[in-house]
Amino acid sequence: MGKRRCVPPLEPKLAAGCCGVKKPKLSAGGTHGHGSQSTAVPGSSAGPLQNHQHVDGGSGRENVSDLTLGPGNPPITRMNPASGALSPLSRPNGTANVTKNLVVTAEMCCYCFDVLYCHLYGFPQPRLPRFTNDPYPLFVTWKTGRDKRLRGCIGTFSAMNLHSGLREYTLTSALKDSRFPPLTREELPKLFCSVSLLTNFEDASDYLDWEVGVHGIRIEFINEKGVKRTATYLPEVAKEQDWDQIQTIDSLLRKGGFKAPITSEFRKTIKLTRYRSEKVTISYAEYIASRQHCFQNGTLHAPPLYNHYS
Repeated sequence: MGKRRCVPPLEPKLAAGCCGVKKPKLSAGGTHGHGSQSTAVPGSSAGPLQNHQHVDGGSGRENVSDLTLGPGNPPITRMNPASGALSPLSRPNGTANVTKNLVVTAEMCCYCFDVLYCHLYGFPQPRLPRFTNDPYPLFVTWKTGRDKRLRGCIGTFSAMNLHSGLREYTLTSALKDSRFPPLTREELPKLFCSVSLLTNFEDASDYLDWEVGVHGIRIEFINEKGVKRTATYLPEVAKEQDWDQIQTIDSLLRKGGFKAPITSEFRKTIKLTRYRSEKVTISYAEYIASRQHCFQNGTLHAPPLYNHYS
């Protein structure tokens, strides 16, 4: 059984993406041909961050997208080992009640659409929503089209108050995912938005102490150069890619920049943290239906969306 870690709920924010994009072929030997990049975690002896990063002006806070397995060279990952904030609704023994007491709601996705719509059309940002403002680690994901192709996914393992966190990562994931061009007005009708709130962080007993389709995982390992690296996947990624535990671990090692042959002995050296998530997804059509009182002939009119929150 994993050991629960209680981590301070508010840490400096580090952003990351952890959605798979397409199904790579993973060999039985644990290696595959995807190039990958990564950067050292804070406190390591490695040099500065590599490419694929942007820094918020004046704050010195890095927002790094590490969405990998996509076309071309994947962006890097940077994790803070001490930032796996335990959510306010963690439950005993790492279990999550999936039928009640969920914090995540469809209204959170609607708020993300509100924020993006107002940004793209130049309206003032909407007022703060009515759902809880408790702090959680969170991710905002955008997908597009009938096949729901990934269009952006960035979030943070540091707990953020939901009102400001969702607003920030709505725009970061939509406009600053380094693998994709910024989302445009024309793409709105085809979009799907997902909000994931991360909960129940636990130290696993070994690299197999987690369940596909149930847990997200974050691994920490020492690469062939002696540098500490990390990488993560949200709970749905392994299931969507049809990977077993070994394939998922090996993919994460490549994602984290490990280039040497992967052996069973090396896998045993991995430090793994498992977590769960609460996730909700809505389409743009569902969003529009929930906001009909703000639209006329399919076009948003000022004052944008304020009635909903007043």
